[in-house]
Amino acid sequence: MALSREQIAQRIAQELKDGYYVNLGIGIPTLVANYIPKGIEVCFQSENGLLGMGPYPKEDEIDPDLINAGKETVTAAMGASFFSSAESFAMIRGGHIDLTVLGAFEVDQHGNIASWMIPGKLVKGMGGAMDLVASANNIIVAMAHANKEGESKLLRQCTLPLTGAHCVRKIVTDLGVLEVKDGAFHLLERAPGVSVEEIQSKTQGKLVVPANVPEIKFQ
Repeated sequence: MALSREQIAQRIAQELKDGYYVNLGIGIPTLVANYIPKGIEVCFQSENGLLGMGPYPKEDEIDPDLINAGKETVTAAMGASFFSSAESFAMIRGGHIDLTVLGAFEVDQHGNIASWMIPGKLVKGMGGAMDLVASANNIIVAMAHANKEGESKLLRQCTLPLTGAHCVRKIVTDLGVLEVKDGAFHLLERAPGVSVEEIQSKTQGKLVVPANVPEIKFQ
């Protein structure tokens, strides 16, 4: 069975390590803040000027002035700080973010990512995505494995305008977990009940499949 948006975020949260500074992109990535593993401390950074972003607020905690980069209301963890977007991007461009989690329209087998525009559709700009993919040490993409027509979004070569080149290291989709290396997607884990054959059929790019592919386990 394909993973839900929340389950994708939950699996990505398993990649967090104690002391990490993490930037969460718009969409599925923002859900990762709800699933921090027990026993570790992680500091989430939002590019609009918040370091120490907490999980989504409960109804009685909503503050309309406290938002993330996607204009969703969030909470601030104890010790959080607020600053200008100029200082926020200085953190990003200075390489001070340990992990960036982004959504994407397409990713290809060379680690290229297209996440900011579809030709012919009105867009307001790339936002901070280009800075994030150019500066981050580790990038994980959260995305659907295929589009609504069933066409693969894990390609031999991206067809949409690139956000960044040769930067994606790992992908968590609704079907599995894949690592990008040596010009191929390497299948690490599969969603519970999803077969390797289904993943192969929905992956256009080169896919390396080991003899044993375990199912994703949630902590």
